[in-house]
Amino acid sequence: MTKDDSVTTGGDAGAVEGARPAGAPPGETKPRSGKKDQGAAPPAEAGAARPEKEGGKAKGGKKREDAPDAPAADAKAAPEAAAGPKPKKDKSGKKAASAEPTASRKKVRGRPMRRRSKRHQANAKKVDRAKVYSIDEGVKLLKEVTRDTKFIQTVNLVLNLGIDPKHADQMIRGAVSLPKGIGKSKRVIAFCEGEDAEKAKAAGAVETGIDDLIKKVSDGWTDFDVAIAHPRSMGKVGKLGRVLGPQGKMPTPKNGTVTSDVETAVREFAAGKIEFRNDTGANIHVVVGKVSFSEADLKENILAFVDQIKRMKPATSKGTYIKSTFVSGTMSPAIAIQVG
Repeated sequence: MTKDDSVTTGGDAGAVEGARPAGAPPGETKPRSGKKDQGAAPPAEAGAARPEKEGGKAKGGKKREDAPDAPAADAKAAPEAAAGPKPKKDKSGKKAASAEPTASRKKVRGRPMRRRSKRHQANAKKVDRAKVYSIDEGVKLLKEVTRDTKFIQTVNLVLNLGIDPKHADQMIRGAVSLPKGIGKSKRVIAFCEGEDAEKAKAAGAVETGIDDLIKKVSDGWTDFDVAIAHPRSMGKVGKLGRVLGPQGKMPTPKNGTVTSDVETAVREFAAGKIEFRNDTGANIHVVVGKVSFSEADLKENILAFVDQIKRMKPATSKGTYIKSTFVSGTMSPAIAIQVG
C-alpha cells in the first residue's frame, strides 16, 4: 500500500469518525476515541439549552457568542405571555365548596332533648310561677299535680340560702330526723364492738363489728345506706375513706354518724334520718316525705326541717338567710312557698 493510499484511507476514516450520527442534534459529533477530549470546547448549541441571566450574559459579565440564539427562548415564552397570567385558585371558594358536602354529612351526636309530656304541661298551667304560695296552699296544690302517676312520688324540698359556699365557716351540713319520717327505711351498719354492737343490732343495724366489717367493706361490699361508727373505732375506720368517701357514706361527726350513743343513731337513721349539705350554688336539697302523706304530715316535716336550718345560720352570714323555698314531686313542676 502506497503513501497516498494510506493518507486517503486515514482521511476517510477521520471523516467517518467525525461524522454526526443519524438522529443526533446539530453540532453533536462522535469523539474519535472512547476517552473524553478535555481540551475540546463545548458545542455552541449546548449553551443555548442553558438559560442565561440578563439576555445571555455569562457570569463574568461578558456577552456569550451564542447570544443570537436567545430570541428562540423569548419566542417560546411569547405565547405564554400572550395567554396572560395563570388564574389563581380561590382558596375561599375552594373551602366553601368543600364545606357544603361536609355539612350535609355531619352526624348529629347525642340524644335530642325530650319535650315536656302533655301531663306535665297541663300541671304546669296550674302553677303560677310568679306567685309565692303559703305553705298550706303549696302543699294542697302539690297533692293535686302529683295524683295522676302510676307510682307514689317523693316530695323534695329546696332552699336557696344567703351564704357564701366558698367560705368554710358558712357551710351548712348536718342530719335531722323528721317527725313523720320520709316513708323509707335505710340499711345501717355500725362500727362498734362488745355491748355497743349488741345494742346497735337490736336497734336495727344490718351489720356490726370492727375488724371483720372493715375487711368486708374494703373488699367491695357497700350494700348499705348509712355507716355509724364509735369514736374508738375511727382509728381503723379511717382507712375506708377511699371506698366510702366518694359514695357519701363515710362516718363523720358533722352529720352525727360518729357518736358514742350508737344505739340512738342507728335507730334514727334506720327510721329515715336524713343528711344534708349545701351545694356550690348555696342550695340545700332534701326529701321530706311521699305524696301519700297527709297534708298535715307534709307540712310538719317541712317546718321541722326549715327550723333546723334556721338554727344553723352562720354568724358571718349577712342579709336574708332563706331567700326562697320550693317544693316539688318527682315528676311535677316546682311550687314556691313562704315558710316565714
